[in-house]
Amino acid sequence: MPIVRVREVVKETSDAHTLVLETLGGERLDYVAGQFLTVRIPSERPEGAARCYSLCTAPGHDEFPAVTVKRTAGGYASNWLCDHAGVGTELEVLAPSGIFTPSTLSEDLLLIAGGSGITPVMSILKTVLHSGTGSVVLLYGNRDEHSVIFADQLRDLVAAFPERLRVVHWLESVQGLPSQASLGGLLRGFWDREAPEAFVCGPAPFMDLAERTLAGLGVPGHRVHVERFTSLTGDPFAAPAEIDETGAASEVEVTLNGETRVLSWPESNNLVDVMLAAGMEAPYSCREGACSACACIVLDGEVSMDRNEVLDDADLADGLVLGCQARPRSPRIRLSYDG
Repeated sequence: MPIVRVREVVKETSDAHTLVLETLGGERLDYVAGQFLTVRIPSERPEGAARCYSLCTAPGHDEFPAVTVKRTAGGYASNWLCDHAGVGTELEVLAPSGIFTPSTLSEDLLLIAGGSGITPVMSILKTVLHSGTGSVVLLYGNRDEHSVIFADQLRDLVAAFPERLRVVHWLESVQGLPSQASLGGLLRGFWDREAPEAFVCGPAPFMDLAERTLAGLGVPGHRVHVERFTSLTGDPFAAPAEIDETGAASEVEVTLNGETRVLSWPESNNLVDVMLAAGMEAPYSCREGACSACACIVLDGEVSMDRNEVLDDADLADGLVLGCQARPRSPRIRLSYDG
């Protein structure tokens, strides 16, 4: 697992800090726009403490990756990072994960962010502008002007890309809470062409409102991507479970990064643990069915999930399952992580 060291702390607002990171030991943090890091927070809690934080930087443009952390009331991880993480602090992280990523950098995008939900959206926005050709409309909601994260960066980007970027701020202190009618009226003005991909991140009520509004405007559900995080209750850094060699098992043919292996898959073990035990670098992060980092596609056979907090009906219809929650339900199964 990579170890990163904080090389710079940027105070974005009174309660949000950006931690600029560098890896130790020659390891790389390869990521794509919109992904997140799972960070182990130093703690004496027996269950450990870990939290997912979105990367706010643009791969291929920003020299170092960075995450932005906003304090949450009573939040152990966010308060620890804001109070104790300084230049030189070393942190253990899991590999970058997540599927809140644009399929192409050449297509126009609609980005909708609320509060600290700007973090993965900022990564997408900067990457498209610096490395792609698409145009971007960003609707960014905040409590007031003092709570706008990345305000200076956004102004600089608008100045640098006036033909490709439009930023619309919604401040509760000025416009009040948005409604479906007000948000729809605002977004309808940008909808004079075929619906672009839309990416939504922010507080849950804000994302629910954005989804309803986009649906009301006729945007197909498969064009709307929503990033939802839930607090982790377990320790994603814990060792994998031991493999049950005595019980019933299925045969699974799994393809990952171009390599195909045939493994025995006990019914009492999830797919991620089986792959890790076999020496395959199975992607995972939360290990609670809440982040989609371990998502793969079932090509043949049947698989059930113990828990699913992120895949919607369209994902399930496409055959997606979460490896950390997957159990075999047919004698033979074929699946792939390579799309």
